[in-house]
Amino acid sequence: MGKKPKIIWLQSITCNANAHSFLNHPNLFSILSHFSLQYHPVLETSYGLKDLSELKVPCDILIIEGAIREEGWKKNDIEVAQMIRHYATRASYIITVGTCATFGGIFKQKDPKKISGFCFDNDKKTFRYDLYKEKLISLPGCPIHPEWLSYLLLMIQSKKKIPLDGMHRPRELYGYTVHNGCTRNEYFEWKVDTPGFGHKEGCLFYEQGCQAPYTHGSCNKILWNDVSSKTRIGTPCFGCTEPNFPKQNFFQTETNMGIPAQMPLGVPKRAYLMLAGVAKSFKIKRFSQTLLEYDE
Repeated sequence: MGKKPKIIWLQSITCNANAHSFLNHPNLFSILSHFSLQYHPVLETSYGLKDLSELKVPCDILIIEGAIREEGWKKNDIEVAQMIRHYATRASYIITVGTCATFGGIFKQKDPKKISGFCFDNDKKTFRYDLYKEKLISLPGCPIHPEWLSYLLLMIQSKKKIPLDGMHRPRELYGYTVHNGCTRNEYFEWKVDTPGFGHKEGCLFYEQGCQAPYTHGSCNKILWNDVSSKTRIGTPCFGCTEPNFPKQNFFQTETNMGIPAQMPLGVPKRAYLMLAGVAKSFKIKRFSQTLLEYDE
C-alpha cells in the first residue's frame, strides 16, 4: 500500500453521525496525516463525488458508513451498492463504521427485506458476501466512538495484527461488555435499581432496560470526551453495537417472575438465580440511605 494508504469514506443510507463523530477526535488531522484521504463526504479531498461515481478513485482502505440497499439508492446516477462493491473489490481493508453499515441498524426497520448491513444478514448474522470476508473489519455503534476508528486505522497503518471476534469486531474494543467498567456494577450485584433516569446512584438494568450486560463495547472504558458514558450520566445502554439494535421496548428489561428473560452474557441461569437470591436477602444500609435521599 505504500507509505500512505489511500482512504475512501463512502456513505450509503446514513444520518452522518459516524462521520461527524470522527470529526470530533481531538487528534483528527494528526491521525489523517498518516493516510491519503481520497474522498470524504465532509472534509475537502482530492476527489469529488463525480470522480467516485465514475469508479476511478484509487483505494486501499474503504470505509463504509450507512445501511445498504442493493437497488434504489443512487448517487450521481449510480447505485451506491455498485460503487461499494467496486471499491471493496480493490481495497485491502474494508471497515464498516456504525451499526447501520455493519448490521443494517435503524434503517433496516423501514424495509428489512431490502435494507441490511454491508456483509451481515439481518437475522442470521451470517455473511452476505464471502468475497470480502477476509478483509472486513466491523466497527458497530450508533455512532462509533472516534477513538475506535483511530485505533483501527493506526493499527492498519503500522501493519499490526488485529484480533477479531466472530462478527469481525476488534477484540481490543469489543472483547467485553459495556457492563465492564460501569460505575454502577455494585448496585447491579446487590440488585439495587435507580429510582429513575439521571440519578447518580443505583443500577439501570432491572427497571430502566439497560442493555450493558448484553452489549459488546468499550463505552465505559474509552469514555466519550474522556469523561463520560450513558450509564455514568444515568441513561441506560441502548445496546447499539449489537445486531438486534434497535430493540423494541427500549427502556424495559423483560422478566419472568422478576428474573431477566435473558441472562447477562456468559452467566449461567442457575448461577444467576443463586447469586440473586443471596443478594436480595441482604439490605445494604448505605444503598438504602442513598436512594432514600432521592425520594425525599
